[in-house]
Amino acid sequence: QVELVESGGGTVPPGGSLRLSCAASGSRFRINTMGWHRQVPGHQRELVASITSSGITNYIDSVKGRFTISRDNAKNTMYLQMNSLKPGDTAVYYCEADWSTPGPEGGRSWGQGTQVTVPS
Repeated sequence: QVELVESGGGTVPPGGSLRLSCAASGSRFRINTMGWHRQVPGHQRELVASITSSGITNYIDSVKGRFTISRDNAKNTMYLQMNSLKPGDTAVYYCEADWSTPGPEGGRSWGQGTQVTVPS
């Protein structure tokens, strides 16, 4: 099993920046695609950005040019740099990782979530 621990959420004014981190831990695992999702109460969770093990990234249109996803494979850590934050970015942000092992085990893990608040 792979555990994901997030950090870096908080409250910032419009136009501010935050960097989220997601650290993966476990034994004998390989992280494949990772992603950041967000959820607002009463709404479905949405994928904000994803990154493959080779560094190919994808973003939803509303964050393109403002958010940057990255990962450090040596540290099994993923980041989300969020700039020019807007009130519409307010949500709980979750990291997610697809993982595999040399054996038959594999799956998807989720972080505990971190709150990002941008007051209007």
